[in-house]
Amino acid sequence: MTDGASRCPCGTGLSYGECCGPLHDGVRRAATAEQLMRGRYSAYALGDSAYVLSSWHPSTRPASVEPDGEPPLVWRRLDIVATEAGGPFDREGAVEFRAIWRQGAERGELHERSRFVRGGTSAGAQWLYLDGEILA
Repeated sequence: MTDGASRCPCGTGLSYGECCGPLHDGVRRAATAEQLMRGRYSAYALGDSAYVLSSWHPSTRPASVEPDGEPPLVWRRLDIVATEAGGPFDREGAVEFRAIWRQGAERGELHERSRFVRGGTSAGAQWLYLDGEILA
């Protein structure tokens, strides 16, 4: 993990304690689909599989999230390309992103359009990751 004063892995420029840390600790819920996307990226980068799973919609959630092998995959940078809906008053949203990774000497990029839904019926309902489409 990281301490609250360290720069957040999601790339906002905020500290982890101001940005994704409260999401991971359950102190705050993501207000938008993009904020959840950033929180999930940071969770992957920090190895927080519990948050990754808890933020996944039950209809598409896997039983577990396993590490990506040896040497471990290291997430280096997140770039948000576009967002569609996913605001505080929306029920659905999509976030297109590019995530840069390194695994040993190999480097690559995950380019995906992720879909999010807001679970529950209350105004404070939680955003959840539904699924994603890998883009070329």
